[in-house]
Amino acid sequence: MARFTFNLPDIGEGIAEAEIVAWHVKPGDRVEEDQQLADMMTDKATVEMESPVAGTVLEIAGEAGEVIAIGSMLVVIETEGEGEGEPDLPAPPVAEAVAERIEAENSDAGDADRVMEAVVAPDPSTSSGREDVSQGQDARPAHAEPVEASGTTPTTKILASPAVRARAKDLGIDLGEVKPAEDGRLRHADLDAFLSYNAGYAAAAPRRADEQVKVIGMRRRIAENMAAAKRHIPHFTYVEEIDVTDLETLREQLNAARGTKPKLTLLPLIITAICKALPDFPMINARYDDEAGVVTRHGAVHLGMATQTEAGLMVPVIRDAQARNLWQLAGEIARLAEAARSGKAKSEELSGSTLTVTSLGPLGGVATTPVINRPEVAIIGPNRIVERPMFVSDGMGGERVAKRKLMNLSISCDHRVVDGWDAASFVQALRRLLETPALLLV
Repeated sequence: MARFTFNLPDIGEGIAEAEIVAWHVKPGDRVEEDQQLADMMTDKATVEMESPVAGTVLEIAGEAGEVIAIGSMLVVIETEGEGEGEPDLPAPPVAEAVAERIEAENSDAGDADRVMEAVVAPDPSTSSGREDVSQGQDARPAHAEPVEASGTTPTTKILASPAVRARAKDLGIDLGEVKPAEDGRLRHADLDAFLSYNAGYAAAAPRRADEQVKVIGMRRRIAENMAAAKRHIPHFTYVEEIDVTDLETLREQLNAARGTKPKLTLLPLIITAICKALPDFPMINARYDDEAGVVTRHGAVHLGMATQTEAGLMVPVIRDAQARNLWQLAGEIARLAEAARSGKAKSEELSGSTLTVTSLGPLGGVATTPVINRPEVAIIGPNRIVERPMFVSDGMGGERVAKRKLMNLSISCDHRVVDGWDAASFVQALRRLLETPALLLV
C-alpha cells in the first residue's frame, strides 16, 4: 500500500485559492480513477475535481466552505502498490457518531413534547372531537411532572399533554394565556375556547423550526460581490415609463413569421435598443478601476445577463452584442441561460461584461433599483408590462383614451462616473427606440 497526496491543481490563470463547495467522498470511501471528489469554486466558476488514482480516501482538506490555496493538499488516497507500509486509517469518531445518533433520535432535544409525544388518553369531557396526535405511541403517565412553560416564572407549572402543547405551539398560542376549564389541566377544548375569543390566532400559520444555512459557494460569492458593490459604489437609480404597445405588436409579428428561428422574447429587442443607443453615451458602457483611478469606455458591448439558477444569481455574458441581430441574440440568450442553470457555463462566459441587464420577467414588479455588477458603472432593469388606459392621439389633432401596454425601465448608475443627466438622456434615447420599434430594424 502507498499514500498518494492529491494537491489542488492550478485551475485557472491568476487563481491563487479556491473554496470547497461540496464533497462527494469522505474518509474511508473507495474511489475509482476519474471519480468526482469535490466541487471547488473560484472567483469565476465551479470546477469539479476528479481523482487521478483509485484507492481508499484517508484524509480530506476541510469542510465545505473552507478556502484552500492552489498546490495544497486536497485529498490523501491509499493506493495499491509498493509503499513504506500500510498507514493506519483514522479511528472512527466515536463521540461524534454517538452525538449524531442521539440528535437523530431526538430531533428536538429541548422539546419534551416531541421526545415523549403523548401524555394521557383523550379526555371524554373534551368537546373538540380532535384525536390526540399521540395515538399509537408510548404514553407518559398522567401523574408525570409537568413541563415548565416558556415565558412563565420558574414556580409556575402548566399542566397539558404534549399533543395540546404541540397544537398550541403550531398556533402560536402562549399556554400561559389560556385558562383551563377544570382540574387545572389544559385540554383541546380549552384551546378551542381560547380561539373562539381570539380569532386572530385561527389564521396563524404553523410555526416552523429554525434552521441554520451555511453561506458558502455561489451564495457567498454573491454576498461578497453585492456587499462590495454597495460599499464602494454610490448608486443612483432613474426610472422611466415606456409605452411598448407597438414593440409587442412587432414582436408578435416577427414570431409569427420566424420559421425555425428561436422565439423572440422582449429581451433581444431591448438589447438591440441598448446597443443602438450606447455610441452616443459611452460613459454607460464602461468599467471603473477605482484603485487605479481609470475608467475604460468600451467600444464593444459585452452584455451581462443576470440569470437566476439553483445556486444563485449568475451573469453569463453575450459577447459583441452590438454585432448580433435579433435572432442571434435570442439564440445566445437561450444558450447562455441554459448553460448557467445547468452549471456548464465556462469561466470565460461568466466574466468580462461591460454592462448588465437584469430582468425578473413576469415577476418584474413596478420598479426596481438593481445593484451594479462591479466594476461596471451601470445596470439596466426592465420591469413587468402592465395594461393601463392612456391618452393617445386620435390622428385628427385631438386625443382619445386607449388601452396601452406600459413598462417601467430602471437604470442604476455609479455616480462617480455617470451623471444623472447622462443616465436620464440615455434612457430617453432608449424610450424613443422602443416606442418607435421600426428604428430597431433600420
